[in-house]
Amino acid sequence: VGERGLKLSGGEKQRVGVARAVLKNPAILVLDEATSALDSETEREVQLALNEAAKGRTTIAVAHRLSTIAGADRILVMDKGRIAEAGTHGELLGQGGLYAGMWKRQIEAGDRYSSPSVVSASDLTVAGSSSSDGRKL
Repeated sequence: VGERGLKLSGGEKQRVGVARAVLKNPAILVLDEATSALDSETEREVQLALNEAAKGRTTIAVAHRLSTIAGADRILVMDKGRIAEAGTHGELLGQGGLYAGMWKRQIEAGDRYSSPSVVSASDLTVAGSSSSDGRKL
């Protein structure tokens, strides 16, 4: 429930959830589609804040909008419940596999922040992770 009993939108609920997670200051921050209900401009602002919040902690982010995890230290691409590819954004693009194809479709859609249903296969999940001390996860 929002101010004066008003209901929160999906994007507002998502921003509150992200804020609550960050304020708890966990050693490991887990984000599952943390910006999926946000418009492009708000998503960019929240993503900048999340990048800042991720400093000094291990962060695991699950996303279909690949732009939200492109800067991760390590990206795992899961297909049908199994790890199909792993590497950095650049390495995965260079492999020309599932991740590269998904990235290309998102760019061709004209918006890096496109809806996951438009640009991804239903069995494909991508997770990015960053370690607080630079170790590979």
